[in-house]
Amino acid sequence: MTYLSPILVGVLYALAMSLIREPHRRRFNAIMVAGAGAAYLSGGGLGGWEFLATAVITYVAYRGLESWTFIGVAWLLHTAWDLVHHFKGNPIVPFSHDSSLACAVCDPVIALWCLRGGPSLIGLVRGRTARPRTAEHAPPS
Repeated sequence: MTYLSPILVGVLYALAMSLIREPHRRRFNAIMVAGAGAAYLSGGGLGGWEFLATAVITYVAYRGLESWTFIGVAWLLHTAWDLVHHFKGNPIVPFSHDSSLACAVCDPVIALWCLRGGPSLIGLVRGRTARPRTAEHAPPS
């Protein structure tokens, strides 16, 4: 469950974000990853390094306001910071020892979705299930 649940959370996140239309979806996700970058500020246990990591992730997230690639990179930076916290710092959720590890598993799923341009998963599913039009089912011209 340490690995399966976070993967499912990442997929559900992308699915939920699919309900937001572009370009709002991209901008909303830039804000989300900026917030995630600040998640450890209140007790991550790594002192001044927390501010540096937050500043870097926030800058990359800011660039993500106009670029899905930067949002994906910001999620990967957050993944790296999650791993640092899992091994050396405090967990993201204080009462859940493996929460930073779970976050480090979830974040790359979101990052991959972002690096693909944050497509609507609902639209992709609809596109795959739509029946191809044949000449007999096409509207008259």
